[in-house]
Amino acid sequence: MPVIRMEVEIDAPQQICFDLARSIDSHMESTARTRERAIGGVTSGLIRLGESVTWEAVHFGVKQRLTAKITEMEEPWFFVDEMVQGAFKRFYHKHEFIPLGEKKTRMIDTFDYTSPLGVLGKLADVLILERYMRRFLLERNLYLKEKAERQARGCGE
Repeated sequence: MPVIRMEVEIDAPQQICFDLARSIDSHMESTARTRERAIGGVTSGLIRLGESVTWEAVHFGVKQRLTAKITEMEEPWFFVDEMVQGAFKRFYHKHEFIPLGEKKTRMIDTFDYTSPLGVLGKLADVLILERYMRRFLLERNLYLKEKAERQARGCGE
């Protein structure tokens, strides 16, 4: 059961960061490398508490689908998405937004997951999956940082 935790400081207000992190459109932009797209549930705009989204993406050369539901939310402080159906045995993904003054935010991303396939899944974690997920989340977080900072400067969405 790996837990990946990342922190990034963003020169943008808490609300901007919170909204971009739960934006279906921003998620698709940030994951263009894996051709991730929303195909069910909430497919654009901001996802809210109790809502779900089904993603389709290509990982490891295989087209996959995953449905996640927003199970906890306290705007603009945090939200949690959990896998309802998909390739993992389970995952719990918490997104936190801590203001550092009026115009700066610390975004904390905690991804706690269990791979399928028991011992084989644990071996896959050690060999490739944990590193792959860490890179995937880092790319997404850096994209959100750049977009939030542009938005905070008034340079468009």
